[in-house]
Amino acid sequence: MSVETSTCRLLIDSPRSGAENMEIDNALLNAGVAGQAALRFYEWAAPTVSLGHFQAAQGQNVPARFAGLEVVKRLSGGGAILHHHELTYSCVLPAWHPVTRDPVRLYDIIHAAIIEVLTGHQVTCRLRGDEAFADQPFLCFARGDARDIICGAHKIVGSAQRRRQGAVLQHGSILLRQSEFAPEFPGIFELAGQDLTAERLSGELVPLILERLELVENLNRG
Repeated sequence: MSVETSTCRLLIDSPRSGAENMEIDNALLNAGVAGQAALRFYEWAAPTVSLGHFQAAQGQNVPARFAGLEVVKRLSGGGAILHHHELTYSCVLPAWHPVTRDPVRLYDIIHAAIIEVLTGHQVTCRLRGDEAFADQPFLCFARGDARDIICGAHKIVGSAQRRRQGAVLQHGSILLRQSEFAPEFPGIFELAGQDLTAERLSGELVPLILERLELVENLNRG
């Protein structure tokens, strides 16, 4: 599904390859530079490893256990992510949007919406906050940022940003289930017993995020 006006675009995408997903996010960020906001939810056609922007620049090696999987470079920084049983989002705000003056607010707004929706499905979760730690292992879900969403002791949502000519792109991963390629990271199903689909979650998150970013009118009027 895609709804587009001159100032905002909503895209609920079908599963795509890693390369296609990264190309679309890059195109959305370029459109953000030109003045168009965007909210996109998507999945992955096959298990894929995405390297954080700086990991790729530093030439970090991908662990042997991921041999044979597609490997792509993300626009944002942070650790590598194994994209498998997850819902991924990307949100782009152009320079005209007030949140771009303090981009950290975008983490707060989107993560608050995710926590609200998950809580409505009896998933007990919260921001990591003061339990953050400074270790920088290869995988994002082994890292501990204060803005991570955790369920118990486990990270279930991680996000990162990229800025370009005043526009901000934030994308993040919502871990729905454990992957056999990274069994050390349980998902929402294992931790809370909730079998949430990407379609259901995105359907509930879209109106909440659009409202809190005050983009509904932009999407309706063009």
